[in-house]
Amino acid sequence: MSLSFSPPSAIDGDANFGFEPGAEPTGLACAWPSLVVDRRSFYAEPSPCPSVLLVTAHETERRVLGSLLRRERCILIDARSGTMALELLLSCRPDLVILDRDLGDMDGLECCRRIKTLRQSEFLPVLLVAAGISEEDEVLAIDAGADEYLSKPLHPQVFRARISALIRQKNAVDRLEEAEHILFALALTVERRDPGTAGHCQRLALYSVAFGMRLGLSKEQLLALHRGGYLHDIGKIVVPDAILYKPGKLTAEDWVVMRTHSARGEEICRPMRSLAPVLPIIRSHHERWNGSGYPDGLAGERIPLLARILQLADAFDALMSERPYKPAYTRKLTVQTLISEAGMGWRDAELTRLFIELPFDELKLAEPFVLGAEAGNDFDASVRNLQYHLAP
Repeated sequence: MSLSFSPPSAIDGDANFGFEPGAEPTGLACAWPSLVVDRRSFYAEPSPCPSVLLVTAHETERRVLGSLLRRERCILIDARSGTMALELLLSCRPDLVILDRDLGDMDGLECCRRIKTLRQSEFLPVLLVAAGISEEDEVLAIDAGADEYLSKPLHPQVFRARISALIRQKNAVDRLEEAEHILFALALTVERRDPGTAGHCQRLALYSVAFGMRLGLSKEQLLALHRGGYLHDIGKIVVPDAILYKPGKLTAEDWVVMRTHSARGEEICRPMRSLAPVLPIIRSHHERWNGSGYPDGLAGERIPLLARILQLADAFDALMSERPYKPAYTRKLTVQTLISEAGMGWRDAELTRLFIELPFDELKLAEPFVLGAEAGNDFDASVRNLQYHLAP
């Protein structure tokens, strides 16, 4: 493994990086806007450079591709096997992976498939390079998750164009991730406005995912529950503090305002396409089995399953916690209350029965290991810890 960065020589006539002073940017300059600066200030003020993980077992290809990448002012991260590449991706976040089909220790397609199953690298663009790619090879590469593929021998201009496009794609994904992290931070800020709800979002994520695992839900559904634990009440940002933290009972007028928060939360998160699976949780977690909930008066199985799961976790944690209007309930009283509410038609009775069978004492042991994955980062590690503590 080696990490090297070699800026091109200032007198190298080929090292214009896709731009000339006063001209429209081309090549990598389009993909990496911070490179579009006057040549005279370029070396005086170093700019961020894209990092590329180059995975090949062949020394000649490493030298040739490394030279091309350095000419494009890329930071080169070198892995000489698929195993080494997968290990590196646990600790670094490159902007692009260039992957040779022939790796020696494993097939490049298998390595690509593993890269795309890792939470931290599922959106990382992968350029697969192979000798004489056929139509069948292209199909296999796409199935493995490769974003682009090139046939050897490589044409330098085509190679530059492909890595430029892939890095531009990665930058777009990064901007979406940044927006997503802002939403999670906003949701936690809403929670922290009320000292009585400290840790509520994290516990909801923990309980909801644990219950979802017991129900055999898919990884995508578990991730939606995890995110829903944090984002379910983000709409409360629009509710005035005088209502949100009122020590006594809310008036009818107060409730009209309070009941808008679930729909407003959905509106806040709707522009983020990656949060589409979470929107039904945010909007419908206050619906009731008998149709008396809000905002849409949904009843029975018309209430999305993930919303029904999260509302049970929400009710459980609210009952077990001290609030301005009530003391913390015991575990026994909490279970009795959930069963009573199911009997009144508020909850899905079958889900309630299954939920109260969760081993909450074991979940408490898992809590320190799971609650660090606040915005979905380390989600796989969280699930592995839950699997360990929930094992029969």
